Amino acid sequence: MTDHHSRRHRPARLARVRALPPWSLVAAGVLAGGLLGGAYGGLKTPTYTATSYVVVVPTERSDTSSALGFAQAYGRVATQLAVLGDAQGRAGVPVETLRESVRTATSPDAPMVAVSATSARPAQAAAMANAVAAALTAQANGTKADTHVQLVQFSRAVRPDSPTSPSAGLTALVGASGGGLLGGLGLLVRPRRRPEDELLRPASVPAPAVAADARGRL
Repeated sequence: MTDHHSRRHRPARLARVRALPPWSLVAAGVLAGGLLGGAYGGLKTPTYTATSYVVVVPTERSDTSSALGFAQAYGRVATQLAVLGDAQGRAGVPVETLRESVRTATSPDAPMVAVSATSARPAQAAAMANAVAAALTAQANGTKADTHVQLVQFSRAVRPDSPTSPSAGLTALVGASGGGLLGGLGLLVRPRRRPEDELLRPASVPAPAVAADARGRL
């Protein structure tokens, strides 16, 4: 009984959907996406990122090209367990937290390694970045007799003043853009008015006018 009732009212629902103006889907998508994006940005805990820089310096038995190559290698080593294990004591957090929070970046033009850490607490972000940079420096300099390069701290991470996570306004804008895009895609699959719908529409019969003409001729 329920299925029969649903099938009977389905054409009416489709007709109402087809009757909506095309811009309504886009407007609804923009509104819904903006509201969801703004709510996400407002409820999400802000995060802070601090970065420490170390530079690879060649010794008298090495050159700049070797320093560039070792900088790339140290950038990959910095997030390995051997370095993070040594850094956890200085950072005051477990290795898993460092693994999830610390990222490194290198440049093909400069023998420098950037060690960045992200946390909900600004002081902790700086502490983790400095701890990993110090552990990496200690391990690299322990083998400088073999590598002929050494790591020198270029800049310590400082406590960040502003969060690096997106603000509520930005997430609302991104959500509105995504919602508008989905609304535009919805227009492509929106049920269109078919010719048979026009044929099935009841025609207006001018019965009163015909009757009036007939009475006038009589």
